This record gives sequence, structure tokens and C-alpha cells, in this order.
Amino acid sequence: MALFGNAHTIDPASAQHDYARLLGHSEQVHAAFLLIRDTILFTDRRLILIDKQGITGKKVEYHSVPYRSITHFAVETAGTFDLDAELKIWISGTPTPIEKTFTKGVDIYEVQAILTQFVAR
Repeated sequence: MALFGNAHTIDPASAQHDYARLLGHSEQVHAAFLLIRDTILFTDRRLILIDKQGITGKKVEYHSVPYRSITHFAVETAGTFDLDAELKIWISGTPTPIEKTFTKGVDIYEVQAILTQFVAR
């Protein structure tokens, strides 16, 4: 699926409904992205990384990252031969970044702007 660029944005209201069990009281989803099988939610409080695992995708890992724990992040845009863009997020106390790959269906500059909005508070 990655070859076809199936990454795309998700309507925040739809993500709010679909992932309501993950959200705290009055927590709001501001942006959401589907990356092949994984999902990234930007809420007003934290970044939620949803990682479907295994062949069937029934096993799911939910990774919650408070914005205050993000020390820095980087984006790498897609190139001529490398069609995927990447987001790297460093968490305090962790030497290796969390890495997510975005296919051409998502504007990596939009992802970077949303992350900046929450991390730079």
C-alpha cells in the first residue's frame, strides 16, 4: 500500500469519535493522519501513535507522548527517487528518535507545522 501513497489526513471529528476510549476528559483531537496501517493523533495535550502489529493488525500498541517531553524533532522531505517523507521525534531520556514515514498522500510541512504549534507552547 505504501507504494500507492495511501497515507492521508483523517477528519479530526472522525478521529475524536473513533479513538474516544484513548482520550482523557475534554481532550480534543486537532489533527490526525493515517500512515498505511498506523495512525498519528495530535491532541491538545499529547501526541498519540497508534501502531497496528502483526499480519491481521488486531494487536495494537498505543504510544502516548506528552508534548513537554519532546526535546526536538526533524522532518525529511521526499526526494526525486525517495518518494517518502520522514518525521523523527526525540523524547527526553531516549537517545534514538521515534520515526514515522509518510507517503506522498500527506504534506510533511503540514505535519511539521502542527507539531510546532504544540511543542513550542
